[in-house]
This record gives sequence, structure tokens and C-alpha cells, in this order.
Amino acid sequence: MDSTLNCKVIRSKKRKKTISLHIDGDGCLVIHAPHRLPSSVIQEFLASKSGWIDRKRRQRQLEREHFRPKEFAPGEEFLYQGNLFPLEIAENRKGRHPLEFTQDRFVLRRKALPQARDHFCRWYRNAARQVITQKLEQFGAALGLVPQGLTITGARRRWGSCSPRDRLSFSWRIVMAPPDILDYVILHELVHMKEKNHSKRFWGRLERVFPDYRVCRRWLRENAGSLDF
Repeated sequence: MDSTLNCKVIRSKKRKKTISLHIDGDGCLVIHAPHRLPSSVIQEFLASKSGWIDRKRRQRQLEREHFRPKEFAPGEEFLYQGNLFPLEIAENRKGRHPLEFTQDRFVLRRKALPQARDHFCRWYRNAARQVITQKLEQFGAALGLVPQGLTITGARRRWGSCSPRDRLSFSWRIVMAPPDILDYVILHELVHMKEKNHSKRFWGRLERVFPDYRVCRRWLRENAGSLDF
């Protein structure tokens, strides 16, 4: 593992045994570890995962090199539920919000252009809460599972999580993905309410409720960089 890789260790009293890793959009390795776990154990774990860390770091670097930030220009396209919709800049449009979605396009008031990115983030966050709430009710009822709360985050790579107390969190960016990808992420976290790990039992439970999970998991690995602007 490259020793120059930036690292951040986040310790939690709620985390009992396991260590988890992810590399954020800036290439920083984020380590989640139990509160009292010795640093030597963390270092041993990192050494055992050096190949994975190097691969993920290269992947993030390539994504950053190919990522083109949006300019919020007329006709520029934005993802929502797997489809691309053009942006229209309106001169004197009236409405409750500076940015609105009209089923075939996004419409942004010209006066709101300086804050366009903030308006899009807010729109996606609200859309994610609405869509994910509906799907959680649908899937939860089918599986007999009731989450103890819902949080919408701005995470760039951690699409979802399940707390020890069964509170579920999802990145608003996941509503940019196709519906089956969103379904996979939601069911993944619902299954974590039964299995708080990625053991064979977890994947077996997930496969029973979502047989194509491998395809969706691969799609996320290959297309994560597109779920951003």
C-alpha cells in the first residue's frame, strides 16, 4: 500500500468488532473502527487489504480525471432514475421553487443560476427522500421489516448504511441511478436489519429477495463516477 495515501480513522463506541474501509471522492481512505481497538490491529488489517486499497485508489483517480463538472448551461443533461433530462433556463418562470422538474426536463430560473448547484442538490435530496420512503414502505411491508428512521446523506460512494439500531441512511445521489439499482441498494440495507455484516448468510438472504444483486453491484462499481455533477 502506498504510504502517501491520506487516511482518516473514525472510531465509534457503537461499533463492536468489525473494521470497514472506503475511499472517498477525494482519494482519502476512511477507516471505521471500534472505539478501543488497538492501532496495531488496524495497521495489520490495512496491510491485509493493501491490494484492495490500491485498486480502489486508482479507480477513484481515474474517475476524477474523467469527471466533468456541470456548467448548468441550457440543454445540459442531468440524470434522474437512470434517464437523462435536459436543463432549461427560464427567464420569468413563476413557481414555488427556483428549480423544478416537469417530467421531461429540469427548469431553472435564470436568476437562480449563481446557486444552481445548491438548488440541484436540494432537489435531488427531496426527490430521494420521497422515492426512498415509498420504496421502504413497499419492501418493508413485503419483508416484515420496519426501519427505525431514515436519513438522506450527501455521500459520494457510500450509497446506504444500516445502524446498529436499524436506522437506515441513503445518499441522495442514488436516485440518479436506474430504478433496479436503487431497489438493490434499499433491499441491501433492509437485509442488514437481519444480518449486520456481509457474511454468506447476508448474501444468501439478499439473493432470495433480489436474485440479480450481483449485476447491480457490478453496475455501481463501474458507474459510480456518473452519479455526480
